[in-house]
Amino acid sequence: MRKSTIWMLTCVMGFAFAGLLFLQVKYVSTIRKSTNDQFDATVKRCLEQVSKIIERDEALKILKANMEYFTFKDFSVKQFLNQQIPAETDSSFQYYTQGLSGNTLEIDLNASQRTSSSKDAIIRVSEQHQKELEMRFQYYWNIVEDAIYGLRNIPNLKPIDERIHFDTLNDYINIELSNNGLDLPYIFMIVDKDNRTIYQNEPFVKPPKAVDIITQPLFPGDPLLRRHYLKIYFPTKKDYITSSVSFFVPSILFSFILLVTFTFTIYTIFRQKKLSEMKNDFVNNMTHELKTPVSTISLAGQMLKDADIIKNPEVFQHISGVINDETKRLGFLVEKVLQISLFEKQKATLKLKEVDANDLLVSIVNTFALKVEKFGGNIDIDLDAEDSSIYVDEMHITNVLFNLLDNALKYRKKDVPLQLMARTWNDQNKLNISIEDNGIGVKKEHLKRIFDRFYRVPTGNVHDVKGFGLGLAYVRKIIEDHGGTIRAEQEEKFTGTKFIITLPLIKHH
Repeated sequence: MRKSTIWMLTCVMGFAFAGLLFLQVKYVSTIRKSTNDQFDATVKRCLEQVSKIIERDEALKILKANMEYFTFKDFSVKQFLNQQIPAETDSSFQYYTQGLSGNTLEIDLNASQRTSSSKDAIIRVSEQHQKELEMRFQYYWNIVEDAIYGLRNIPNLKPIDERIHFDTLNDYINIELSNNGLDLPYIFMIVDKDNRTIYQNEPFVKPPKAVDIITQPLFPGDPLLRRHYLKIYFPTKKDYITSSVSFFVPSILFSFILLVTFTFTIYTIFRQKKLSEMKNDFVNNMTHELKTPVSTISLAGQMLKDADIIKNPEVFQHISGVINDETKRLGFLVEKVLQISLFEKQKATLKLKEVDANDLLVSIVNTFALKVEKFGGNIDIDLDAEDSSIYVDEMHITNVLFNLLDNALKYRKKDVPLQLMARTWNDQNKLNISIEDNGIGVKKEHLKRIFDRFYRVPTGNVHDVKGFGLGLAYVRKIIEDHGGTIRAEQEEKFTGTKFIITLPLIKHH
């Protein structure tokens, strides 16, 4: 897959994920706003109903008071009628009015029959009865008018605590909210037109925001200058609103998992792409390297067929030496290829035994000194470790140290004699081994990556040196499989490189 295709796929997936996240946030925001508006509307409707109830209670109280004031005990209907209707000379009507008793009207039919003219008496009684009903209607209408007058003028002149009972108001609020499914704790207060608190059922834990308080006129019919307001606040309103979008928590969790998976997938794709490119370079380099010794051995073999060469011992010996050297080189290349199998395993198979690191390092330095001297260089050794017993695979540790020394030889400065220093020292319960050179060095931005498989520094003279980017990766794997660490240091530019290996001592292994 081409890199441009990977980048395009990354952009598409990133855009899709961003769009999904935006839609989720937008949807949750819409639900929260809708739930909040619905909550406020429900509370407002409940408070309006409470306001109507307390107004009705007050109206009933005034009507009851007026009815008691206009009682028939002190002001009988008969007296009321006599004051409103002129006295009639007709004996029938006088007898009819004498038949009134209390609040009821009784008609004595026997008395009407005693009159000289029954038909006229009945007509006159009916007319007077109609007039009486009209007067009684007017009487009760006067009572209602007085009550309405009282509702318009008397209540708002009274203090608010005389008009309503605060505990009853609290009961009304609680019932209305419960009937509408809002069983939440609340704090309500009554304030006047200047926003001064007259009553509050309980104190605030912390002052609420104005937007979280819902206000309703307590008696909407009162004049504005004497109006009082009912305010209510729900401390757990945010929790109630949040509970309506509780599904957002697992949604965010799954989105985060998708993001991590997406990021890891893209990282893996790029890593595999880079690894694939490195492997291709490795195959190309390895093919070239293998062709050289094979062609040399083939050419030498053809030369040995010449009878004249066989007769010349010096030429024959030279050709034999070339074949021997190229065979060793071919074997070395094959060993490099086989090292790749180590990286496919979780851990290399090690044959551990007790080894003295000082003795091992001396043996390796003595063997490698011939190669260094061949290029006019020098190698020194400094054994400061008093405790140098380690539990390792001798063959692999030897290969590790040879790899580091061989790298110092390959990446030396052409115009400066090679100087190598091998050291050992103890640090707490660890043994440290360092290989330091004065070669071309490695830039700091590449120091951490030089231990990666197939990685080769892409600058300087590194391209002039044959290699496959496996040596230091092999070194790190072997050291880590032994429970140790390795790091590369370079204090200044062009001062060479220093590799430090740290391994546990045998008594602390």
